[in-house]
Amino acid sequence: MKTFKDKVAVVTGGASGIGYALAEAFLDEGARVVIADIQQDALEAAAGKLSGKGEVLGVRTDVADPQAIENLARQTVDRFGGVNVLCNNAGVGGFQRFESTSREMWEWTLGVDLWGVIDGCRTFLPLLKEQEEAHIVNTASMSGFCYGPFLSPYSVAKAGVVALTESMYREFQITKVNVGMSVLCPAYTATNIGEDERNAPASVVHREEADPALQKVRNHVDAMVLAGKTAAEVAAITLDGIRAGKLHIIPHQSWLEAVEERIGNILAGRPVGDEPASVLADPTK
Repeated sequence: MKTFKDKVAVVTGGASGIGYALAEAFLDEGARVVIADIQQDALEAAAGKLSGKGEVLGVRTDVADPQAIENLARQTVDRFGGVNVLCNNAGVGGFQRFESTSREMWEWTLGVDLWGVIDGCRTFLPLLKEQEEAHIVNTASMSGFCYGPFLSPYSVAKAGVVALTESMYREFQITKVNVGMSVLCPAYTATNIGEDERNAPASVVHREEADPALQKVRNHVDAMVLAGKTAAEVAAITLDGIRAGKLHIIPHQSWLEAVEERIGNILAGRPVGDEPASVLADPTK
């Protein structure tokens, strides 16, 4: 897909962060855009701001609910007649020890970060196949390749998204499905993911309450996130990746050092180590 002009793009988690930046970038290229988000007020505000750039439809969607994703697909087709690009981007996740993480927290995180992507692909694939050009971008993370401490649910979900996307990509090569596949794997990006629990179900005990001992870690990571690449930078890299037909879109190239180190340790039979200090020192790379 070389141009997005007159295409229809659906972006989940589109009211803020990378999702909002993706929607804005698609609009700037002449696409019509559907943004989905669970937070109604933020969704309305985002759709209002974006509407000055082109045609925008906002649809409240809890991606952990497959029926909500089906509703998103219906409203998209009713408004625009089809879909060319699907960005399964909505995500949650934060730092907590495994032993203090409840099943409810696991279910919520996997429901959004993994099942939301699976159901997004399942629901929209028949619509995408109807187009001459179509593409799916699944947002994972560098945590889909390198697994640090205190982030088990998030890492499990993001590793699953990487595996899902790679598997679909290879399957489509065999079955000749004309839908491109990309997995977006950012590292530190200046978004409000640190405030994700504002949309958590009532049954989920917030991390600060369940595991107050890790608050210094959360504060440190929040600072690194704010110092990272802008969401607009990540969005621009993503659109370039779609144009190039890239399977893996890696905005923070220096983090590939950590992936290389991990694979080297595995091949050598050594314990998997931490990320290189150089990666953590500059979150903009």
